[in-house]
Amino acid sequence: MNKAMVAAGVACVLVGASVPITGMLDGYPILAGQAIRYAVGALALLLWLRGRLKPPSWRDAPGLIGMVGAGMLGFNAGILVAQRYATPGFVAAVLGASPLVLAVVAPALAGKVPNVRVVAGALLVVTGVVVLTGGGSWHGPGLVLSLLVLAGETSFTLAGVGVVRRIGPAAASTWACIGAAVGGSVVTTWQGEWALPTWQQAGALVLLGVLVTAVGFVFWYRGVSALGADRVGVLIGLMPLSGLGVAVIVGAQTLTITALVGALVVALGCAAGLSGTRDRSRTCRRRRDPAPTPEPAPTGSP
Repeated sequence: MNKAMVAAGVACVLVGASVPITGMLDGYPILAGQAIRYAVGALALLLWLRGRLKPPSWRDAPGLIGMVGAGMLGFNAGILVAQRYATPGFVAAVLGASPLVLAVVAPALAGKVPNVRVVAGALLVVTGVVVLTGGGSWHGPGLVLSLLVLAGETSFTLAGVGVVRRIGPAAASTWACIGAAVGGSVVTTWQGEWALPTWQQAGALVLLGVLVTAVGFVFWYRGVSALGADRVGVLIGLMPLSGLGVAVIVGAQTLTITALVGALVVALGCAAGLSGTRDRSRTCRRRRDPAPTPEPAPTGSP
């Protein structure tokens, strides 16, 4: 199996399984927690790279701004606001459309026709996620806010494509974490919302910063770099699957026939979408871009 595919899959599983850990931060200032989490992630990546961090160019600035502003800080804040006007199931169902958006928009931005197999797989993933989440409901601006969350989720991948191609997954992830840590710190200081976390909250922030952020980001962007944003997008369906698995294990949710059917549909969608091949023209164009600086491989990486 493709190592990049495994890496991206692991990243999605880590994000989905992190839901209980995120719940440990309930009551802690939101942006303060994000600032600390991304600072931990940046520190872990800097230690990992051991001084071999390639600096971004001005050409990378728009992509990094999109990654940080929309895909990281904006996405996390958007989820919290959206859930004031929509059920978590509805927000999750809208987010489940991410694979389809990536399957269509990613090739369109490159001036290409979407891969039929990838689109078909993405449609299956979206259907499976809706079955898993139950659809949910919304009122007031809930739909608009949920769509903004979807835009933030897809922006994290789409905005990072060019940056990852030029400076590599680890460097792109590191600079994004630095930007999010600085941005979150500035806003938190301005709002005066810094607070000392409890030992439980501190542990959650470290786990989120190291596993979900540092490891998860690099693994995800490795998949984006090798497979393309459209194909790797179908793996987003693994997030609710891993979340369901953790919920069942800890006894927070029972395993139902509906959930099993949704999981099966998601799995079929992932298999179908990943079977689509990348076209040669995209590969050739990537070869003309400067090769990213070699990065040290993490111990035990796929």
